[in-house]
Parts: sequence; structure tokens; C-alpha cells
Amino acid sequence: MLSTPSPHQANLWANRTVGLLGGSFNPAHEGHRHISLYALKLLGLDAVWWMVSPQNPLKPAAGMASLEERMTGAIEARNHLHIHVTDIERQLGTRHTVDTLIALKQHFPSTRFIWLMGTDNLLQMHLWREWERIFNLVPVAVLDRPPRGNNIKSCPALERFRANLLPQEQSLRLKTLKPPVWTILHIPLNEQSATNIRERRKLQI
Repeated sequence: MLSTPSPHQANLWANRTVGLLGGSFNPAHEGHRHISLYALKLLGLDAVWWMVSPQNPLKPAAGMASLEERMTGAIEARNHLHIHVTDIERQLGTRHTVDTLIALKQHFPSTRFIWLMGTDNLLQMHLWREWERIFNLVPVAVLDRPPRGNNIKSCPALERFRANLLPQEQSLRLKTLKPPVWTILHIPLNEQSATNIRERRKLQI
């Protein structure tokens, strides 16, 4: 079993293909695990890293649990040998995905990374810092999140990189191809969300 990923473990992760699932994980839940398991299978990954963000630039700090609490919750929720929880963005000192990917490629030159995201995030990806550059840094895999489809036919990211979209039936090739290349994985939906969990907790107080 590999240890929790840190910037000083390049040799441990050399020649492996790793899916990167970034987010607040406020809290981590079965939906995160659900898309991670499908990504492992459909993309032929060696591991998925849950990168728990110190603070998502697009989300308010109000209502955000501490990084330590979110890390602990993610470790409890992962429940799989090949899902690893890390605060590597804190260690790298990065806040934006594009900066994190640049740093990871520098620290792990022999590791193949694939960026994982839900269709819900794809819809607003054009708001991210240097979002187009992300597609040129690593392959990207988008996995279905509720509601089905999430209106991605009108998504700016889809329109910009439509020519680079790999059919789902060829998704195992994603890790062998140079970016920009991406795929959309239409998987069974898991309805859990961090927002719903937080709302239920408020009602129980």
C-alpha cells in the first residue's frame, strides 16, 4: 500500500497513472467514492488521489470545516485501497487547479495524471483561472453527476474542446494520449452531495 501522497514521493509514484479528484470535500461522501471507483475501472488507473483543498477560490469560507476535519472525514469515507487522501495543495502552496497541475508535473515527472471532475463542475469550469490551459496540461475525464447530463451540450468547455473529445468506449486510451484530450464517462448516478449532507445536519441541530 502506498503512503499518503506528498511532493517528496516521486519515486513511489513513478510510472503509475493517477486520477486527481480535487475539491473541498466538505464533507467527503459516497458520491466522491462512487465516481472514483468508476474512474479506476473505466480509465485503468493505478490510484485516485482525493486532493482536499485548503480553500476553493470559488466557494465562500463561511460554513467550510477546517482542513483537518475535512481530511479526517475523507479518510473515513474513501474505503478503498487505491483511493488516497492528501492535502498536497497545502504542501505545494497552490490554490488554483492550473497551478496545482503545473507543480505536480514538476514534482512527479514520471507519473501520468488524469484530472477527474463531475459534469456539475464542467458547467462552470470556464470561470476557473486559466481553465483552457488545464486541458493542455493533462488528460481530463468528466463523470456524470446529478442531474443526468447537466446540460453539457451548451457548456463552454465542451464547445472549446469538442474536437479533442474521446468517445467513452475508448476511455482506456486516455492515459496513453497527449493532451489536449478528454472524455465524458456516462455512469450510474449517485445522488449524494455535500450540500444536501450539510443541510440535513443543520436540520438535526
